[in-house]
Amino acid sequence: MKKNVITGSKLWSIAMITSLLAACSSPATTSTTANAATSTTGTTKTVSVSEQTSVKYADLVSLDADDTNISWSEADSTAIKLNGTTATVTGSGAKAANGSVTITEAGTYVLSGELTDGQIVVNVADKGTVHLVLNGATIHDNDSAAIYIQKAGKAVITLEKGTKNIVSDGKTYVYADATTDEPDAAIFSKADLTFNGAGQLTVTGNYNEGITSKDDLKIISGNISVKAADDGIKGKDMVAIQAGTITIEAEGDGIKSTNDTDTTKGFVAIAGGTFDIQSGNDGIQAETALVTDGGTYNIVTAGSSANAPAKVEEGPFGGGGGGWGGGTPPTDMGTPPDGEPPADMPEMPNNSGNAGTNTNSAAASSSANTAATTDTETNADADTAATATESTSAKALKAGTDLTVNGGTYTIDSMDDSLHSNNNVTVNDGTFNIESGDDGIHADQELTINGGTITIAKSYEGLEGAIITLNDGDVDVTASDDGVNAAGGETETAANTAASTDSATTATDAATTSNISVTETTGTTSTTDQASQGTAATQQGRGPGGMGAASNNEFHINGGTLTVNAGGDGLDSNGSINMTGGTVIVNGPTDNGNGALDYDGTFVISGGYLVAAGSSGMAQGTSDASTQNTIVMTFPATQKAGTLVHVQDSEGNNILTFAPAKDYQTVVVSSPDLAKDGSYVIYSGGTSTGKAVDGLYTDGTYSGGTQVVAFQSTSNVTWVNESGVTTANTGMGGPGGGRGQGGFGGGRNRSQSSTTSDSTGTTDSAK
Repeated sequence: MKKNVITGSKLWSIAMITSLLAACSSPATTSTTANAATSTTGTTKTVSVSEQTSVKYADLVSLDADDTNISWSEADSTAIKLNGTTATVTGSGAKAANGSVTITEAGTYVLSGELTDGQIVVNVADKGTVHLVLNGATIHDNDSAAIYIQKAGKAVITLEKGTKNIVSDGKTYVYADATTDEPDAAIFSKADLTFNGAGQLTVTGNYNEGITSKDDLKIISGNISVKAADDGIKGKDMVAIQAGTITIEAEGDGIKSTNDTDTTKGFVAIAGGTFDIQSGNDGIQAETALVTDGGTYNIVTAGSSANAPAKVEEGPFGGGGGGWGGGTPPTDMGTPPDGEPPADMPEMPNNSGNAGTNTNSAAASSSANTAATTDTETNADADTAATATESTSAKALKAGTDLTVNGGTYTIDSMDDSLHSNNNVTVNDGTFNIESGDDGIHADQELTINGGTITIAKSYEGLEGAIITLNDGDVDVTASDDGVNAAGGETETAANTAASTDSATTATDAATTSNISVTETTGTTSTTDQASQGTAATQQGRGPGGMGAASNNEFHINGGTLTVNAGGDGLDSNGSINMTGGTVIVNGPTDNGNGALDYDGTFVISGGYLVAAGSSGMAQGTSDASTQNTIVMTFPATQKAGTLVHVQDSEGNNILTFAPAKDYQTVVVSSPDLAKDGSYVIYSGGTSTGKAVDGLYTDGTYSGGTQVVAFQSTSNVTWVNESGVTTANTGMGGPGGGRGQGGFGGGRNRSQSSTTSDSTGTTDSAK
């Protein structure tokens, strides 16, 4: 019978997306119900707990004895000696013919030698377990899969310790007829497939994919390198990796699962290992859940963040601002005063690489290629109107449902989002060094950070989700647009619908949020119901805002440290912000079309330490429903980057000594040490002998500054200028300008104490 020859080809391109962003939105005139911060007597700790259980590898993956079995003996196995285009079989269960070896019985088979153009076929009718031991084997098939598991209960491939094994296929496959499209990988299995052992395996998928299982795919151990014309490692029902060293160079996705019909399957779970992934599309993609407990990851997607599509921000009146590629980036993102910028500070993206066409010779089915190379964002950036509905998905870690990171070390340079979920993202621990061409971490619904050290050195927007919660951890964000953006999600749609019928009330179903406020108290407490919050009516802390009613988006800060350097808004919520603890430092925008703080509902603060510096045109403070006091200082003119702003009380105790990384005109500070009826003095310039971290000075003595204003605070949110106490900012700023890159340093838990001139005071003002 004459065979049809099908030559593979796959065409993928990086689509250019032009985005229009609304810079700000106007304040809604609404009422606050149970949103006010907890009133306590004693010691209170407020923790936001996600209703989603923290899932781990062991919750999803179970191993049996076959998965971990690496033992074999000559007496109990069949030897297969490969020799050019022939093979010699010693033992039962396998036969060699026409340059290929067919295994028809369960058992252990030890392969060695080289097969230059042939195939290892497993076809076991009784569904038993076939154990293949690669003991220094090189297997190549010119026109099909080199190892093809047609039928078996399970296949286990052991990489014998101390051996090097090579498996590869050709660029052109020969199928029985035009309706056949399997196998399509150098190692292809229709049964569950497990890799174990301590040897090395190099797989080259010249035709399409490197390793594919149509059922479960597990890697227990081994040193595995894969180079593929499309996806590197793919399992339908699951990809589970317990350990090993895995290197992948793939034109498509690096690691992926694909089952989209069973919600209990289609996941990727990783306990540990070392991963070096360079992919044209997503680095690690799960159709459902993606869980990583540990491991070391180096992931580069689509050539790096420098290849990100251009983004253009629209000013509040339709004026084109700058995004990446939206004009020449400004050079005002700033240098922290306590050190020079790192030598490895990332450059702006190279827009010349934005719109390219890449071809390879893979011949996966057209439907498979479309799925691998396109990603329709059904819940795109809430401030973005994309000109195309499909674009290349080149995310580093991507989950169709929930993405959970329990630990590990991640170095990511991604063209697209670095961490992305179509539902929820939870980071419980881990160390992240991220450079992203889009969002650093994005969740369509909830983004929860419970710990870890996260440095987003480059991004369009740093953190984005419908509901964002920071409970603990050390987060440092540099963004050309918004540093933190609570936007999008189903909650915003529901809230906007309600707002359109009654702009005076944004009452939404508390059940739509899955963050529960839990208050642990020593003493007497009246609890806070953050889930049923509204927005304040007339608030002295509100600045100008923009053109729409507040949505149900939320940003909760309950602990940890957050440092932001943003070209757009520093902290942006299309709904409300609630802060009960932690330390937040914001170096906001220099243009008047954005603000260091930007929210449409309320910003209720009851604990923690906040300092936010930026332009004055769209400046906002905290809301007057807050129980912790705030000062909002607007200087008569723009202050140069690095110019100290110092606030002390009437006794000389330090409240704030801060050197913003960029030019600024407004500074917001909220501290547990601020009193509603306190007397304060604000200085500009001068020096401090203290230690500066992210521009915030601790300890030391401040001196040499110029007094700007002395005043008595009149409420829990006091707006001041050089003349004294004034009213909240109400003027509209101008359109946003170009966005640039900048900001350095990692936030720390810090306490503050210092002396001023001839007065000495000690203040723990950054709790």
